[in-house]
Parts: sequence; structure tokens; C-alpha cells
Amino acid sequence: MAILYTICTNSMRVDPVKILLVNPNTSAAMTAGIAAAARAVAAPGTTILAVQPSFGPRSIEGHFDEAIAAAGVAEQVHQAPAHDAVVIACFGDPGLDAAREATRAPVLGIAEAAFHAAAMLATGFSVVTTMTRTCVIAEHLVQRHGFERQCRGIHGTDIPVLDLEACGEDTVARIEAAARQALERDRSGAIVLGCAGMAALCATLQQRLGVPVIDGVAVAVKFAEGLAALGLGTSKHGDYAAPLPKAYVGWAAPLGS
Repeated sequence: MAILYTICTNSMRVDPVKILLVNPNTSAAMTAGIAAAARAVAAPGTTILAVQPSFGPRSIEGHFDEAIAAAGVAEQVHQAPAHDAVVIACFGDPGLDAAREATRAPVLGIAEAAFHAAAMLATGFSVVTTMTRTCVIAEHLVQRHGFERQCRGIHGTDIPVLDLEACGEDTVARIEAAARQALERDRSGAIVLGCAGMAALCATLQQRLGVPVIDGVAVAVKFAEGLAALGLGTSKHGDYAAPLPKAYVGWAAPLGS
């Protein structure tokens, strides 16, 4: 046992961690805001490289937007400089599997990370998100990641994503009111914020609500640092093996090999 422990601890890296933070939408203001939230929780020495696709929607508020954004995530991971981990900063986790194929580094979606963190802090949690029409996307994520028993409700506020770029007190109050209603109706012990654009509101909402409020951006950054420090990366055995070499055509031509 002592020998095994020595081997495991010796595999931990001591170099600074480089995290590729991908905002899947094309809003430069939101990319900057998400990057600031990530850097606020990152360990000293951790580098956050924040990027966004060269094409795609300004905001992601439906299945069509998400499909285009997923291709944008694949583009950014494919062409990224060397990195130790990737965080996909959109609550739909668009392009998560594609990104995991495209890199050996660990790749974390903020919804998946937030669900795991919330389940560690409470027996049940509620999600408060932006547009009501995207609640079904969040439901699919809960099912995919296996948190049907812990997630007790998903609540839309019908706040457009881009309204979070300059988030005034009225917007904060609407999110707070939805969270309070969710806690009471769902009998939840924690709130998961269902949009990367809400990251800057996390501390304020936690103070007002008196329960754990989980921002997936912050949690994903800390999980990413931990996985990278342990020398753990995406398995290349099986379906996450590197994409097969082939030509792509049209706008996707640069993504081929």
C-alpha cells in the first residue's frame, strides 16, 4: 500500500496549469465576463485562455443554436495551443464529446461539473436558468449525466442570455425570486445556475439565499485544475480516440486532416 501511495503521489504535476476556456457563443463581452469569473477562482499560476468560435450564434437559446455552437467548440479545441484542461462554458455542454475526442486533456462541461458539485453539497438541487424553452435541454443534461434523483426541478426565468452581459439589479432580483421559489417548491438544498453568463452573480445570490449556489464555470475550473494536477486526461481507448483522419469540405475544411 505504501509503495502504491508513493507512485500515485509522485504522478502529481507541479507545473502551472493551462486551461482552455471555450465560450461556445460569439459574444465577446460574455467571453470576457466568463474569463474574469474563471480567473477569480483559479489557483495562483493557473493560466486561463478564453476563446470563442469564429462563427455561430451570439447567444445559445435552443437546439439549433446549440448544434452550431457545438461545431464552434470543436473548432476551438482543434486549433488551440497546448493546454492541460478544457472547460466548455455553456450550460448545454455543447460539443462535449467532440472536444474529448479532439484532445488528450480533460474536458469539463459546466453543467456536468455543477451537477456533481451540487450533489456533494445537498441531497437535492434545483436549476435556475434563462429561457424557459431551454429547460428541456437542461432536463436532457440531467438525464445524460445521471442526476435524475438529485435534480428536483428546472426553472426558466425568460431572461435573454445577452441581458446578462450588463446585469442590472432588476435581472438579479428576477433570478433571486426564481431561486427562492425553486427552493420552496422543490424542497431543494442548493441552486445550480443554468447559464455561464450568471457566473458573476454567484456570490451575491449565495449570500442572499443562504444556501449553496453553484456556478458551473468556477466549479469546472477547480475540477480541471485537480484533474490536470493528478496527470489525468481523456482516455484515448475506445470512442474518445482521436478523430479518424479525413478531408472536410466547405467552411469546415480547416478541421480535416
